Amino acid sequence: MRTRIMLHHSFTKDSKTVSWDDITRFHTSYRHNGDIITAQEYADMKALGYAGLEKPWADVGYHAGVEDTGDSVEAFLGRDWLKDAAACPQGNMNSRALHVCIIGNYDLVAPSDEHLRVLVKRVIQPWQRLFGIDADGIVGHRDYNPAKSCPGALFDIDKVRRMVA
Repeated sequence: MRTRIMLHHSFTKDSKTVSWDDITRFHTSYRHNGDIITAQEYADMKALGYAGLEKPWADVGYHAGVEDTGDSVEAFLGRDWLKDAAACPQGNMNSRALHVCIIGNYDLVAPSDEHLRVLVKRVIQPWQRLFGIDADGIVGHRDYNPAKSCPGALFDIDKVRRMVA
């Protein structure tokens, strides 16, 4: 049962992805130490006993994304809402929450009002209606994993909660 909506951001200091397409490609590719590799490279490295190998996921790890595409801010569908996320295992949040990634580094700059408007109108409010999640159910990844800053030090989660209340 979904009881939370968890906010994430991308392009943090430990991330190489900068768009929804990049995140999807990364999550659905073979990887070695965070770099995308081919299936053949994966097989060869595995046979040689390399560490740091990851298989592709069935889908992007988030249920939705919000990105400034240059022309407008768009919301993107991700993983099926009925399937667990691959975003925050702490507190069993992959199964308890719906996860949305807002593309940008909100440790360095606050999200624009348009980002927040699209996030609220196209993602959060529909999920609230479908799953009965109130404003207090909107949380950041950082609330469950203190090693993360998501959705960013300059991202005002309380402002988002006020927008949906």
